[in-house]
Amino acid sequence: MHFTDDETGQILQQMHEQGVDLTQLHSVDFFLLFEQQAHAQGFIDALAHAEVAPQASLSTCPDTGVFEVKASLTMVPEYELINNMEAYLESLADKHNGYGDGWGLLDENNAEQ
Repeated sequence: MHFTDDETGQILQQMHEQGVDLTQLHSVDFFLLFEQQAHAQGFIDALAHAEVAPQASLSTCPDTGVFEVKASLTMVPEYELINNMEAYLESLADKHNGYGDGWGLLDENNAEQ
């Protein structure tokens, strides 16, 4: 399996080396941060009406106090799909004064990778 030499490619390579089957469906979590709760909620509301509507949950980041939206989508974790979804979510978050903070998926022990 070939992996690109960027952050997404490196994460996928690590997952592959840890035994994650990257050809199967997984719940992929994308993280978006917002300074104000109203902006985070506006993003969630917009996401609910989008063509691709991942499940979204809102929490407060314990380290920074900012509002974190976790948008989860069941998908095969392929490089291009992840980059496209990340770009889409970040562009939508930008309209609500938010920004992307990466992605990951749960392993079998429910620990974020």
